[in-house]
Amino acid sequence: MSIRYTGPKGDFPVYCCRADKDNDAGPLCQEVRAYSLDPQVERILFEALAPDRVDIAVAALEELGTQKHQLERQWTLRCERARYEAERARRQYDAVEPENRLVARSLEKAWEDKLRAAEAVEQEYQKWCHDEPIKLEDEDRQALQTMAEDLPGMWSSASTTWSDRKSIVRLVMKDVILDAKRKAGEVWFRIIWQTGAASEHRYKRPVQSYNDYADQDALRQRIVELSS
Repeated sequence: MSIRYTGPKGDFPVYCCRADKDNDAGPLCQEVRAYSLDPQVERILFEALAPDRVDIAVAALEELGTQKHQLERQWTLRCERARYEAERARRQYDAVEPENRLVARSLEKAWEDKLRAAEAVEQEYQKWCHDEPIKLEDEDRQALQTMAEDLPGMWSSASTTWSDRKSIVRLVMKDVILDAKRKAGEVWFRIIWQTGAASEHRYKRPVQSYNDYADQDALRQRIVELSS
């Protein structure tokens, strides 16, 4: 989703999906007002960065770092083996007599297959590197522990800019996925954390009609109770 600004002065941020509008010239797919979503994300952020949870998260990241180092060694060996096989096939092809065309064609094909296999392994390795959680450096660990001491106060401080707040969020959250159409009157969102974990959340959104209310049965029952 992208962000746009509405209101008389253009100072009300709204997260919107423009896929249908841009691709099919239709109406906006969906949109969520930032003033209702952002406090939800802030609350979850504060909970995640509570001092005790920070200590647990740091320990978990350090364990993940150890596992990543072991896996990276395995990937290195796998890549080296694939490159060796490709180089070996090239040498076999270079060594064949030119007049032995059948053997040469067979060895050339084997060489090409080994090259493609080596390239596939390299691509898998790059994808693995991209998908792996971020590495927690000493300065990152110190920043997390400092923030955990009084994150709400730091967050609301007049000296903290929106750029600072975004940096804090990005330190622990990789992505936030929204869906305001999954259930009437609700916003569902999924947080992808920098550790690689994910959590799902939902909240009731402000609506302009009873048809969009999240819990119509409860509302109907309440109206009956009040009118009896």
